[in-house]
Amino acid sequence: MATHETLDIWKMSVDLVELIYKLTRQFPSEERYGLTNQIRRCAVSIPSNIAEGSARQTDKENIQFLYIALGSMTELETQLIIAKRLNYIQDDSILNQTKMIKAKMINYLKYLKSLKNKNR
Repeated sequence: MATHETLDIWKMSVDLVELIYKLTRQFPSEERYGLTNQIRRCAVSIPSNIAEGSARQTDKENIQFLYIALGSMTELETQLIIAKRLNYIQDDSILNQTKMIKAKMINYLKYLKSLKNKNR
């Protein structure tokens, strides 16, 4: 089983967290405890759950934490769409990045599930 530091989805999601923090610094101050906080929490949850899953003993547990990370990614996507509609975000680059990481996460999940099925 790979460690989280070797996984592209973990590296990319850590990079995403950094971008999210830089982006949300520009949000209105009244969003500090609302959308800004929620977006940051979701973003941090993604690499955290990938890391926790990779430290687990079984592929089944790893898959469970990857699904949690995927849920956080989908939640983050939704919040970024809301931020864009509120004109807090001007372009689609960060949304495109979330979609790319999400696709890679789904492919990694499929891979782990295929390994799990082979070992039955």
